[in-house]
Amino acid sequence: MIEPNIDPKLLKPYDPKETEDRIYKLWEESGFFNPDVCIEKGIADKNAETFSMVLPPPNVTGTLHLGHAATLTIEDIMIRFARMQGKRTLWLPGTDHAAIATQSKVEKILEKEEGKRKTDLGREEFLKRVEKFAQESHDTIVSQSKKMGASLDWSREAYTLDAKRNFAVRTAFKKMYDDEIIYRGHRIVNWDPKGQTVISDDEIVYEERKAKFYTFKYSSDFPISISTTRPETKVGDVAVAVNPTDERYKDYVGKTYVIENFCGVKLEIKIIADEVVEKEFGTGALGVTPAHSQIDAEIAMRHNLPTKQVINEFAKMTVGDERILGKKTTEARLAIVEWLQSEGLLEKEEEVIQNISTAERTGGIIEPLPKLQWFINVNKPIKERGNKSLKELMLEAVQSKNINIIPDRFEKVYYNWILNLRDWCISRQIWYGHRIPVWYKDEEIYCGIEAPSEEGWSQDEDTLDTWFSSGLWTFSTLGWPDSNAPDFQTYHPTNMLETAYDIIFFWVARMILMSTYILGVVPFKNVYLHGLVRDPQGRKMSKSLGNSLDPLELTSKYGTDSVRMSLIIGTGPGNDSKMSEDKIRAYKNYANKLWNITRFVLSSTENFKYEESFPSYTERENILIKEIDELIKEITKEMEEYKFYLVGEKIYQYTWSRFADIIIEESKEIFLNGTDVDKNSRAQFLLSTLVKILKILHPFMPFVTEEIWGIIPIENKKLLMVEKWPK
Repeated sequence: MIEPNIDPKLLKPYDPKETEDRIYKLWEESGFFNPDVCIEKGIADKNAETFSMVLPPPNVTGTLHLGHAATLTIEDIMIRFARMQGKRTLWLPGTDHAAIATQSKVEKILEKEEGKRKTDLGREEFLKRVEKFAQESHDTIVSQSKKMGASLDWSREAYTLDAKRNFAVRTAFKKMYDDEIIYRGHRIVNWDPKGQTVISDDEIVYEERKAKFYTFKYSSDFPISISTTRPETKVGDVAVAVNPTDERYKDYVGKTYVIENFCGVKLEIKIIADEVVEKEFGTGALGVTPAHSQIDAEIAMRHNLPTKQVINEFAKMTVGDERILGKKTTEARLAIVEWLQSEGLLEKEEEVIQNISTAERTGGIIEPLPKLQWFINVNKPIKERGNKSLKELMLEAVQSKNINIIPDRFEKVYYNWILNLRDWCISRQIWYGHRIPVWYKDEEIYCGIEAPSEEGWSQDEDTLDTWFSSGLWTFSTLGWPDSNAPDFQTYHPTNMLETAYDIIFFWVARMILMSTYILGVVPFKNVYLHGLVRDPQGRKMSKSLGNSLDPLELTSKYGTDSVRMSLIIGTGPGNDSKMSEDKIRAYKNYANKLWNITRFVLSSTENFKYEESFPSYTERENILIKEIDELIKEITKEMEEYKFYLVGEKIYQYTWSRFADIIIEESKEIFLNGTDVDKNSRAQFLLSTLVKILKILHPFMPFVTEEIWGIIPIENKKLLMVEKWPK
């Protein structure tokens, strides 16, 4: 028997605001987020199985949203479960400089608050502004991550633009350059006239807009009509392509026609046959503009056609008479249509819905342009990798099951993207980011990890696509390029990569590309893809719709544990979830229920000392023990299968519907009228089961469970976060 010992806290309702910061500080001060400390203090064995994971680094462009909260919650559940299993766990945090996103954000602030452009400040001064903004955002993000209860090893925190990552980027670039995987060449790229930079295919946002579809001839004696939504590009046409099987045009194939005056421009048009042309679309004839269309550029390459650029980087015309020269493309379009009408060449004008390519960050309409840029060749055989190309390495990593994608339906999405992958343009015409480690002097080019020692060399002005540095994230954070670094040796490949399904191409694929090429191994063994967090109507959350929910406001109002549970329960991997305050409120009630259960159990058992291995359970309790143990066996298997949505629901149902509503109600009668043997057996069962519930619930609701654990009178207990998972 022990003296009554009910903590006064239990006499008041559970208060997350009073609890959460204090508990997180307790965790941080313990050092147990760090696997080295866990080994030093005997929590984990140095030879134990590892579980490692890197946090998808949030962009330093502002604050965390509910999508980030979902990421932090899912990953924290994984890491807390692994830690309680006694594994050597590492969850490595960091943030992403997010090049274009961060620069464009600061540019907007600069323009709004000071009416200045970055060029008014100059590169050096502007970058100081960006770095200040990035640091402030970083501090906010770290604070918010801690609010979500994320048990990240902050001692290993990284940044995609810090000195160590910069060294890794330059090392990777030089290796690719030396292996001729990276090359510089003139290619059609996605040019953003508003942001004045190249962007990747994956950074394009397609917007449905109304457009006019025009059918016309270049001249009255030209034999074929063509159709287009962009007549302004036709001053750059060098050919008309038709399908080889199209009987209508077979007599014209191979002929060349000279048009002396097409709105002030002389054209030389060759009729060619190419299978890419769809006979049924428009007139079945395609005006080929190699300088302003990726498809047309590929046709031109196949048929050895010239390239004629007629639009510049500011989306203005560089050829033509006074009607179009120097005009914006949209103005030139109308002028050319007027000219076609006046010449009697316009045959038809239809209204259509068109997918317009826009830049994700600036909203500018993308202009395909031929530019001298840096590229990664995804098709070149790599001798060091058995003459496989990057594409083949990326496919093999998943096809061989060296990487397991959860849910597996995304494997097909991954394969389709890779099979259609073009060479990756990695250069960006912005100031913020990793500067390309290439220097020029007269006709010489030098690529190196360090700058040339002699004078007279000038470094390439461009920076690298942010996904280049992000692609190295799993190993650049673990000490690479030092392949003997202890963390790299211990934790790579990582066990898990968890992220949203919408960046499977941006990030997941590029990490596989970098790791399989540079290291010859996969970067991670499993990929868990979560869905998007939507509003109750299933709409994407956005400021413009006014339906955004701030995770920090929600945690302040309902407690972090409630927000975490609402992000998990009811949502399997790869599925979008609907989030509402009502859902979160329900889990606040659950936290209070757990608190009330604890108060009843401790007040009813205060005269009984908890024994971990109690030898004298009655038959009734043994049946109940078998029930909870079966549940633990079941959910442990599901935890290992990453079915957190099922586990959370089962723990919730058992705690509320079985333990509280039935077992506790039954216990009241036993404690009132039962024998001493019955009372002792029931007291031990209630204490033992409460301990088990707290342990299995801890990865999901870490704050309230740790707080209750601190109240339960058990001798020699450690923090709940490092207690052993029940068996």
